Formats: sequence, structure tokens, C-alpha cells
Amino acid sequence: MLHEPVDLYGRLLHDVLFPGFEAARGRPTLPLIRYLDRTQWASQDELLAIQSGHLRRLMRHAYRHTPHYRRVMDAHGVGPEDVRTPADLAKLPLLERADGRDTVEARTATAPPFATVTKMTSGSTGLPMTISYNSESLHWRNATRWRGYGWAGYRMGKRALHYWGFGAVPPGSRWKRLKVELDHRLKRDLYLDCGNRSPENLARVVDQIRRYRPEVIVAYSQAAATLARFVNEQRLRAWDPIPVLVGAERLFDHDRAQIAEAFGPAVFETYGGRETMLIGSECSAHDGLHTSMETIVVELIVRQPDGTTRPARPGESGEVAVTDLHNLAQPFIRYLNGDLALQREDVACACGRFLRRIGPVEGRVTDTLRDAAGNPVNGLLFNILFVALDARQFQVVQHADRRLTLKVVPAGEVTPSIRQTMLGFCAKYLPGIPVTIEVVDEIPPTPAGKHRFVVVEPPA
Repeated sequence: MLHEPVDLYGRLLHDVLFPGFEAARGRPTLPLIRYLDRTQWASQDELLAIQSGHLRRLMRHAYRHTPHYRRVMDAHGVGPEDVRTPADLAKLPLLERADGRDTVEARTATAPPFATVTKMTSGSTGLPMTISYNSESLHWRNATRWRGYGWAGYRMGKRALHYWGFGAVPPGSRWKRLKVELDHRLKRDLYLDCGNRSPENLARVVDQIRRYRPEVIVAYSQAAATLARFVNEQRLRAWDPIPVLVGAERLFDHDRAQIAEAFGPAVFETYGGRETMLIGSECSAHDGLHTSMETIVVELIVRQPDGTTRPARPGESGEVAVTDLHNLAQPFIRYLNGDLALQREDVACACGRFLRRIGPVEGRVTDTLRDAAGNPVNGLLFNILFVALDARQFQVVQHADRRLTLKVVPAGEVTPSIRQTMLGFCAKYLPGIPVTIEVVDEIPPTPAGKHRFVVVEPPA
């Protein structure tokens, strides 16, 4: 009788080396993972109680030890004991992205726990920001990530190919880079830069997949979709199904289908950001993203014409506002990260979890186009058009004077009929806007390796 080969190193890494290393460093990662494995099945009341307890501690700390939140709460007549549940957060103003950048020092706590990690956001909206967080927040972020990845079958010890943005090995001293590379090797993480997606580089990635035989792939959504199209068109698949975890960008249904064809049906979307790390993860039901309720509060906010705000209703899009429950060193309370997402019914998922769901994430607030009358139009609406035209890639650019440029990498010839279809679509959804169609060979990703579907230039 034939047996599957036993992956001794993988089991050793999962059962002995990783737990031992975390314990030796004094990190509570494993106990937190076990805790989250239990609470993912908790009732809605228990999850809300967990959130509320962490939130009350955060509000007391933020009021006593950060000048910014003390000023904000005093100005609005709100004391720390007035915010006892996530619903009470509506008593406080939203933290706009620009204000988050300008209040870094004032939001930094003057009492322990102090920050142990400092990073910069990518600045994809033109506003990069310094973020800091304490060790407790770091440990919760790591544990939450492993739980979310675990829903896709990814656990420590499995060979993982990370097809991610540039900077997989961060800049720094040669010794620091060597330490990072050694850590990747020991943990069986192979990092490949997804920034260059030429046919030659895509072929190299395919070769690495064949030789490395990853048990899971973690990738930017559009990088995975581009790689999958290359595999499918060239008929290069020569591996058993590999689960694919995607994030950092919008995952469209047609891209999911391409990834499933190239790597197998197990395609899982994740959503996060440097400010709070993992915000939501897709489970096996593939019906929205479960938010990480034990670590953050996620609100979807709708702005009213009179300037007031309200929570988004089920089936309605809203701006994503996050409150990090464990970052006491530099609190983020009701922070608008610039994304739009769909509100879901607050009911149990088919998987049995009560962790609240959102999604899909519908792009950036700054992706909003304007017609000639100034009416807003979601730029990702154009995805419908380019799917119908079977385009390989597209980008919609609205210039400062509101002119529109449609950039398209076609699968075949762009006939006069296709051009007319594109112009008719624009006339319907963006009346009065002049349109130029550019057929290009490729649309390069940003320096961070992401693909921008919509570019809205600021008014002059």
C-alpha cells in the first residue's frame, strides 16, 4: 500500500520549533491563536462583550494618556465611561486620513505601553503616514493573521510562496537582511516580487512554483490574477490544487475564476492595512469577509447631504472606519482608511461563525469619478464594461479637467464596434465627459506592486 510522504520538517516546525521560538521570545502568539480558535465559534453576545471590554480599556487609556483624544472627547462632551459598547463610538468624530497623519504625535501615548514597532503606510492616496504600535497589538495581529490564513488551510510549517509587492526583504543593514532571509527559509516562506509582470518574469514564477511545490500561495489579488491568466493561456498548469490567499487589492469575480482554473478552487480573499493589519478574512463559505472582532471594531459609514453620518444599512456601501482595540501606544479610533465596503446582514454565516461580515471591499473613496454635472460615479463600475470586452487589463483615468482616458490591454482586436460600445458606456454613466481610448501593451503596477484600476487626478 502506498502512503503519502510524511513532511517531518513541516510537522517539526509547526509542533516544536515555532512554539518554542515564540515562547523563548516571551511572545504569547500560541495562547492567543488557541484563544481565537475558540472565540471564532462564540455567540454574537460573547463577541460583543469581548469587543466592549477591550473598547472600554482603550477609551480610558486614550483619554488619560493622549493629548489628541483628551481634546476630542472634552470638545464633544464625551467621557471615557460614556463609550462602553461599539455602538457608543458614534458619539465621537471620525478620524480622517489626513488628520491621522497630522496628529501622530498628539495620538502617541505618554504612558506605557510604549511603541515597539514603527512603520510607514504605502501612501497610495498620496498621504503616507507613520504608524506605531505596542507589543500587545503586534501579538494580536500575528495571531489574527494565522487564524484567518488557517481558514484557507495555511498553517505554520507549510511551504508558502508569497507573490507580493517589492520590499519583501526590507531595506537596512546587511545583517538585518540576512536575518530576514534566514527567517524566511526556516519558516519555508519563498518571497517573489510581483512588481514586474512581463511574460519572462511570469514564466520564472511558474518555474519557481514547479520547483518549490508550495502548499499555499499568498499574493496581491491582481498579481495572482495576472499570473493565473498567463498559466491558463499558456497551458502551464502542472501541479495539484494549491490554496491561494489574495489581498491588498480588489478581487473581481472573473479574476477569482482565472485563479481557480490555474491553481484550484480554494481561493480566499483577505483584507487589511498597515494601520491595523488583518481586518477581514474569507471562510470556506466564500460569502463576505469575517471581521476580526476580538482585535478591531469595523464600522461602515455613510455621509449624509447635511454633513452628518450614519451607519451603512445591509446591502449599502460605506466608508471603512476602524478602531484598533489593542494599540494603546498610538490609538486609532474611528479611523477612516480610505476604503469603501458593502455592509452585510448581522447574522451567522453559513460556516456557523457570528464574526461580523463585510464585503466586498469596493475600492478607494478616491476612486469616485465625476460626470459633467459633478455627480459621483464609482469608477469600479467600469469593470462591467471591460469584463464584457474580455480585456486583459484596464485603467480608467479622470484628469484634473474631468476628461476621461480609458486604457485597455485587449485580448484581441479593438474593432470600431468595440470602441463604440466603450464610448456608449461612458456616455451613459458619465454624460458630458470627453473620452479618449488608448490601446496599450501593458499597464504597469505602482512601485508597491499594486494595480490601480481607477486614477482620479486632483482638480487643478
